[in-house]
Amino acid sequence: MADRVERLTNLLAVLLETKVGLSLSEIADALSGQYPDDERPRRQAFERDKLALREIGVPIEMDVRVGDEFAGQTMYRIDRAAYELDDLELDPDEMRALQVAVATVRTDSQVGVDAILKLGGVAGISERPSVSAVLPDRPELPLIRSSVAARAPLTFDYRDEQRTVEPWGVLLRGGFWYLVGHDRLRGAKRTFRVDRIQSKLAVGESGGFERPADFDPRTAFPADPKQIGHASDDAIEAVVRIGPLRAAATERELGADRVIVRHDDGSIEVSVPATNLDAFRSWVIGLVDHAVVLGPPEVRAYVVDWLRGVTETSGAGR
Repeated sequence: MADRVERLTNLLAVLLETKVGLSLSEIADALSGQYPDDERPRRQAFERDKLALREIGVPIEMDVRVGDEFAGQTMYRIDRAAYELDDLELDPDEMRALQVAVATVRTDSQVGVDAILKLGGVAGISERPSVSAVLPDRPELPLIRSSVAARAPLTFDYRDEQRTVEPWGVLLRGGFWYLVGHDRLRGAKRTFRVDRIQSKLAVGESGGFERPADFDPRTAFPADPKQIGHASDDAIEAVVRIGPLRAAATERELGADRVIVRHDDGSIEVSVPATNLDAFRSWVIGLVDHAVVLGPPEVRAYVVDWLRGVTETSGAGR
């Protein structure tokens, strides 16, 4: 029996070569000796291999055949157009500029190396520009991206609830990856921070939904990171009192329409988006002792509890 890495490599090659799809029996014949002879262990080994390829972003398509000797059987193939990088038709200067751009972005994963190789670059270069962008990498991203492309629903646990989401797109904002799509549990568009997904992703059938024609990933997230989180009707507004030394600067940042109370000592109370509690907390902490969260109670408690936790951790460290 071949080792799994060899088998995965051979399976990838076989599925790339077929144009009409292969049944599991035909795949086992093509990879003679690499899958068990008995049906049940063969199926289990193949399903594990199929999942492993999908988790690294390989778009395996499945079709149930009708009307011939394979009727009722599931046929498997990889669409080369979806898997391989199209010819970008770049001239040499454009290609070199793109290679430099990709090399300058550090993803801390094999993805960046693969991108450089596909663009004709050289892997393993030790020299790096003095300034580089660092993109956070998440193991869920290949599977999410392939599900977006295949229009396959995703099921996962989030905030202690099981969600089934029709993934429309995945975007990077404020140093975090976000999945945006239609949440079937809520019956509306929702945004999910990928690193807060609490379980493995389960992928549904390809073509299980249609993405709205007017969906634009560039406008999927509000410009203010403190507003990232739920739908507009779920938005949370916090009231924060700003001390006189930072009042004018905060008003310029937020806008005069956000000021709800002006005090005689020069301090102000402002209404601030707090749907994304992490972003809101970062904004408040940036004002140090010039800001006090007044409400709502759950938002104030969130910030107070976080500060207490930091204080206790720092005390234990000393």
